[in-house]
Amino acid sequence: MDTVQKLSEESPVYWIDLPDGRSLATINLTPGERVYGERLVQRGGVEYRTWDYRRSKLASAFLSGLESSLVKPGDRVLYLGAATGTTVSHVSDIIGEEGIVYAVEFSPRMVRNLSLLANKRKNIVPILGDARYPSTYSDFVNEVDLVYEDVAQPFQAEIFVKNIKMFLARKGKAFIAIKAKSISQVEEPRKVFEEQRRVIASADITVSEEINISKYHKDHMVFICKL
Repeated sequence: MDTVQKLSEESPVYWIDLPDGRSLATINLTPGERVYGERLVQRGGVEYRTWDYRRSKLASAFLSGLESSLVKPGDRVLYLGAATGTTVSHVSDIIGEEGIVYAVEFSPRMVRNLSLLANKRKNIVPILGDARYPSTYSDFVNEVDLVYEDVAQPFQAEIFVKNIKMFLARKGKAFIAIKAKSISQVEEPRKVFEEQRRVIASADITVSEEINISKYHKDHMVFICKL
């Protein structure tokens, strides 16, 4: 029999058993609506959206042991590198109607897609902006509980630090998915991760957890941080 189970007791993320395997899932904030071709599954009068780890660093981090309460209902989230909104949509599910996700994206074409998504999901605020310059969108973003970064830029840690310093609440957390090859094509990923860790720590930001997600996304490491 197909079942649904929370990742942990307080988790807003679920395991859902399907006839062809098991998948992560979130409760659909907009029942009947898909975002990227994911499955919609009804269980006990609730509609769930399957979550494809191949298209989400956050889902991959959960599969690799990340504490699933990193994002909670009602949270305010600054999402850097929102793209077309695949992971943003699952964050939207998790934070619910009382939360808000500020979705920053550099590409006008992708922001158009985000805007269509935000028309249906009122807790998403699409922002056309460059994450390297957080002051350019500071008028639109309030203090947040979580800074989330997934940008393919050479100075990923520096971008992360700037946004944490400007927007993260004192007791908030921050998530960065570091893509080693975006920083250096020749340096060993291990050395790249070490240097990015050093940059973050030198800004008086604590790296509290490290999660290697290279099993799902080649040469990627996740850091969980706090002030």
